Amino acid sequence: MLAESVAGKQIGAMRLSFPYLAPILMLVASNVFMTFAWYGHLKFGSKPLWIVVGVSWAIAFFEYCLAVPANRIGHTVYSAAELKTMQEVITLLVFAVFSVTVLGEKLTMNHAVGFAMIFGGAWFIFRGPF
Repeated sequence: MLAESVAGKQIGAMRLSFPYLAPILMLVASNVFMTFAWYGHLKFGSKPLWIVVGVSWAIAFFEYCLAVPANRIGHTVYSAAELKTMQEVITLLVFAVFSVTVLGEKLTMNHAVGFAMIFGGAWFIFRGPF
């Protein structure tokens, strides 16, 4: 059987349903827009600040168009704390890829340790009460 019962709740097949998956996918897409809005302009240091602010705001509009419904849909099955934790973990993953591929920066062991600590915190959020 694909689903198993845990504390009276069906999980497994249910976790593959729209309210569980849509927020994750939408938050990933949202974070791609957010990362470009917040950090993409660093590749264009010679452009006037007012231009990069305007372009960043335009990009951020699409981020909000994904993040707000992701949280609205997700809150039907996730707590607000779980949604925020998801957002932060996704942000770190998207940013790590962006900083290496777009900005050409290197990730160090310090980054890995810091990210691992944040992922550890996320584990506690999703683990449930002690």
